[in-house]
Amino acid sequence: MRNRNLQFNIETERETDGRWIAEIPEIPGALAYGKTEDEAKASAYALALRAIADDVEKSQAVPKSISIDCLST
Repeated sequence: MRNRNLQFNIETERETDGRWIAEIPEIPGALAYGKTEDEAKASAYALALRAIADDVEKSQAVPKSISIDCLST
């Protein structure tokens, strides 16, 4: 099995209270806070993956932006 990278554009900003906020604009609702920039990014990424999984489960179709290799024997 080959590894594939799923890439998102993550925008980060530091709030006045010191927290970091990360957002993935392409995925509605993928916005998260963290104590560090990396923590905020990881949380936003996890939310994006959950949103994609929910969409796939509801529609029973894999988004065209995700490629999956199916092997048959």
